[in-house]
Amino acid sequence: QVQLVESGGGLVQAGGSLRLSCVASKSSFSISAMGWYRQAPGKQRELVAVVISGGTTNYADSVKGRFTISRDNAKNTVYLQMNSLKPEDTAVYYCNALTSGITWWGQGTQVTVSS
Repeated sequence: QVQLVESGGGLVQAGGSLRLSCVASKSSFSISAMGWYRQAPGKQRELVAVVISGGTTNYADSVKGRFTISRDNAKNTVYLQMNSLKPEDTAVYYCNALTSGITWWGQGTQVTVSS
């Protein structure tokens, strides 16, 4: 199995920054992509950012220019640097990893942005 452990969430004022981390356990599965999703109360889970094998990235329009996804292969970790945070960014953020036929999810980390 693939275990994903998120960290870095918390409470921050609008305009501030947070850096989320997600560490993937070593596994026999080959991870082809990793990403960050978020889910706010009353809303569906939505894609925030994804990085695909080879380094290609994609972002939701609402975060483009403010958030950056990156990987550290040596540490088997994916990061989400979040700058210029807005109250509407408040949500539970989930790390995910895609393998052949299976999508793995972390437990989520709460990000709260106050005005």
